Amino acid sequence: MKQLVIISALLAAGIFSDLQAQSKKVIADKIVGQVGDKIILRSDIMNAIADLKRQVQGQENALIPTECQVLESQLIRKALLLQAQKDSLSVGEDEIEAELDNRIRQTIQQYGSKDILEEIAGKTIYQLKDDFREPFKEQKLADQMQRKIVDAIKITPTEVKAYYNKIPKDSLPFYESEVEVSQIVIYPKANKDVEDYVAKQLYDYKKQAEAQGPKKFEQLAKNYSEDPAVKENAGQYTLNRNDKFWDPAFLAGAFRLKEGQISPVIKSKFGLHIIMMISRSGDEAIVRHILRIPPVTEDEVKETKQKLDSIRNDIQNQKISFAEAVNKFSDDEGSKFSAGALSSRDGSTFIALDQLDKDMIKPISEMKPGEISQPQVYQDERRGKVLRIIYYKTKKEPHRENLKEDYNRVAQRALEDKKQVVLEKWFKEHIPTYYVLIDKDFANCTGLEDWRLAAESATKSRNN
Repeated sequence: MKQLVIISALLAAGIFSDLQAQSKKVIADKIVGQVGDKIILRSDIMNAIADLKRQVQGQENALIPTECQVLESQLIRKALLLQAQKDSLSVGEDEIEAELDNRIRQTIQQYGSKDILEEIAGKTIYQLKDDFREPFKEQKLADQMQRKIVDAIKITPTEVKAYYNKIPKDSLPFYESEVEVSQIVIYPKANKDVEDYVAKQLYDYKKQAEAQGPKKFEQLAKNYSEDPAVKENAGQYTLNRNDKFWDPAFLAGAFRLKEGQISPVIKSKFGLHIIMMISRSGDEAIVRHILRIPPVTEDEVKETKQKLDSIRNDIQNQKISFAEAVNKFSDDEGSKFSAGALSSRDGSTFIALDQLDKDMIKPISEMKPGEISQPQVYQDERRGKVLRIIYYKTKKEPHRENLKEDYNRVAQRALEDKKQVVLEKWFKEHIPTYYVLIDKDFANCTGLEDWRLAAESATKSRNN
């Protein structure tokens, strides 16, 4: 069951991953499992596997769970849901609605437009939301129940050490060289004359589109927009007034428009835009935009470099800490609230060198831990020339995992292992209390022994 709780989480993420699966249900559908009054259909199993295959498409050595494993994960989910209902856990309708809206927006962006999504799914957006409302609610209740079982579990240093000592030394992971780095990033600002010139070009596009209509706007976006996604979406996005993802100035400018109207030039953190409102319904809108990024000259690059030089000197002279300088000066929102620290894919502040961006590897290789680099100019896909200074905090040499250097990693694994033990114990105690049914097609599945015993017990009770 240890492995299957992870699979259950994957299946939860699979909900909504590809709406085509929803219009291609298995023809010969039937009930293949049941916990209490919660049934599992063969189509649930097949569509879950299809979703997972799509998610890992193109990934090397990706493991796809078997039908037996997916059935177990579904049984687990149903049992957690039943217990959540028994314990009177609840999830707010507003939370479900917000989650549905968020997933719908993501999926519309994936397919390019609301119309394409509805055509592929064979349903309207409102019908899709109705289809997924109950599965979302079930998953959130099951997640709540799982957290209720394990969230209070803690791990002590003694337990971490005991966990580590049980691992065969030749099975301990080997880590390549890793570093801790932070950065202060500043985007050079174009001078006013250049910005005015670009704004004038955008007003000319606006005039052309107002005279010739939406198709002209779309053509202009394809020809002139500097949004990297324009090739895929022709500058079209679905917005929600309450979504914090969007730049506030862009969002506010869009929602001031009526359908068919084109905005004046709007300045956001990405550059200058004009926006056309395509359609709007309440807090949701579909817009198309053209982005132009006013180019910076060498004078602006030099001015920004001098500013970073001054910041670097103040840090080295202890007039300000690096973290304070990040908060005060950095334009990089991704690291602004972590004192400029970069993080690896697993969330750790220690990063393998091959995970650093290519422009950072060379200066790091020439620095020693504790040093701050000279201002560096590098090319950002969206913003063009960007400048930064890099603080090379610490370095870990290549090593076999040990408690001194990798305590947090070991502790996290030990904690997850302890949670799994508690979960397995909980299921062993609770499975016999549920009515369980498993179809004969899954009679030979390994890993379902406890569930099968409960199913046999349910059958005997029914026959008596």
